[in-house]
Amino acid sequence: MPLMPKRTKYRKLQKGRIRGKATRGNKVTNGEFGLQSLEIGLITSNQIEAARIAMTRYIKRGGQVWIKIFPDKPMTSKPIGTRMGKGKGAVEYWVAPVKPGRVMFEIAGVSEETAKEALRLAANKLSVKCKFVKKETEVGGEKDEDK
Repeated sequence: MPLMPKRTKYRKLQKGRIRGKATRGNKVTNGEFGLQSLEIGLITSNQIEAARIAMTRYIKRGGQVWIKIFPDKPMTSKPIGTRMGKGKGAVEYWVAPVKPGRVMFEIAGVSEETAKEALRLAANKLSVKCKFVKKETEVGGEKDEDK
């Protein structure tokens, strides 16, 4: 069963346009290592599932995986051989719009080499270019609240 919302306000959505860089979800929060998008794209629920399976198979039973994107946008298509007009097509699949900088998957509880290879296998399943990122460690110093 692919990832999809349980219910939505509207059955069909307009295509829209993805612009700019990711300002949210652009840091590794839950895990130690992450897979960050380098370009704009639409990741389908099938791609997310394939990437998840590739990662979990490689790390076997060690470690934990987080999926930080959710396909909540319906994509429609009309049947092949149908003439123009007669309304919008039926919902075929669900996508997650991704901006550059978005951390899509996170992994923890495994060594860096294992995480790197697992995320590389996952990146091969996706339709966007990705890079391996590490969690940013806090440097000891004053925070903005103290000022």
